Amino acid sequence: MDAKNPKTLMDLAIQCLLRHESAAIQALEYFPRYLFIPLFIAAFKGGHKNILGEMVKVWPFYCLHLGTLTLREPHRELLKAMIENLPLYPAKNSSSRKPKLRILDLRQDTDCRITCPEVRINPPFCFHSCTYSDHSVMKIEGQFRLTDLESSIHLPRPIELLVDLSLDASLMEREYSMLLMRKIRESFGALHICCRDLQVDKLGDCKCTLRILDLNCVNQLSVDKGSLSDITNVLSQMSHLQSLSLFKVTFRSLSGKVFKNFLSHLQRMENLKELKFSSFCLKNHLHSVLRILPHSLDFLYLSFCDISYRDFRFLAQCPQVSHLKMLNLSNNAMNWNDFVPFQTLLLNLSGTLKHLEISHCLINDSAISVLIPALVRCTRLRVLGFAANPITMPMLVHIMHSLTPLMRLKYVIYPIPIHCYERWHFQGRLDRWRLAIVQLQLKAMLQIAGRNDMKWITYPE
Repeated sequence: MDAKNPKTLMDLAIQCLLRHESAAIQALEYFPRYLFIPLFIAAFKGGHKNILGEMVKVWPFYCLHLGTLTLREPHRELLKAMIENLPLYPAKNSSSRKPKLRILDLRQDTDCRITCPEVRINPPFCFHSCTYSDHSVMKIEGQFRLTDLESSIHLPRPIELLVDLSLDASLMEREYSMLLMRKIRESFGALHICCRDLQVDKLGDCKCTLRILDLNCVNQLSVDKGSLSDITNVLSQMSHLQSLSLFKVTFRSLSGKVFKNFLSHLQRMENLKELKFSSFCLKNHLHSVLRILPHSLDFLYLSFCDISYRDFRFLAQCPQVSHLKMLNLSNNAMNWNDFVPFQTLLLNLSGTLKHLEISHCLINDSAISVLIPALVRCTRLRVLGFAANPITMPMLVHIMHSLTPLMRLKYVIYPIPIHCYERWHFQGRLDRWRLAIVQLQLKAMLQIAGRNDMKWITYPE
């Protein structure tokens, strides 16, 4: 026992119950309400799936949230046990404790308690319940009196399951999806699955699972590998996206009907805060996407998008990106002679930009020298990544001298100077001895500048 933090009598009682699983399960019906939350936390952390499943059946509160409980891979079995035991029908035995659970939230949320505090406005109430779907518990119970619902012994109870889904076609995910589909069938439609964060790997392989979801609930969508036509079909069923991430998108033409349909549905996303494209060729058509976005956009990722100089000139003046906090333009070749548009963009973002990524962009000494005066105006910048660009050692030293006065800048991912490579081209074989000397020199410069809080890191190609 820890002498500094001795266990309370309640802690000892709960540990005793967990060691005697069958006795604990039999006693659940008679437990006082205040014991349920500490017992649930201890059972979850200890991996007691049988106790968790039985607790869900007799949970004495309107909602149950994982909240701050850490979800690791072995805990997937715990989630399945909780879903399996969702009380879809009222208790048949009148002597049994009536299940009150209406909302089971299996998402991790650092701002969420295990159960919402009971308030005096139209009880029962849950701060995290679904607000968009017509099948949400709150809307259904708003149409009927709660007593009428509970008195219908032979009818399934409306219940809501909040989940974040990652569909990757693995055996584990297929089993999880099959469990959800089975519970929906058992509930005859009374179970509403509300997915706020949806990640899909290979969209074409996950269409069956997507059919069981009300996609209008989704706030964050990420698709890795999919045709633009299929992605557009999914977007057509959404209205409240805050984050959209698309990777490795296939389509035939930026002038065709498919791309225009995609833009028309993207335009409806008035709450969009984050847009992330990777391996999505937008050459000379970036304006088509940017001009339809809301002015409240915070995060923009355009990696491997083959951005042209023409695209960049539009980006520099676009009002939709004038308040960005994060901008990622990595892996776009910027071997231009004119970097004034980029400088203009940085000046426009100087009051909001916190994170800038321009790695693997072929930015050389002359280009970075144009950008430095604008970079030093970005006083809110916290992270700067410009790795894998052909920069010389004198220019790297100049960059460090220029950036150390930015007191909010904490992390810089810098390129290995070209003299550290055996051939003149910066992608030749790396001389690690020369790199070690560079790292020592930069470390000494940071100490002289009094910036021990600032981290300059790099990595070999």
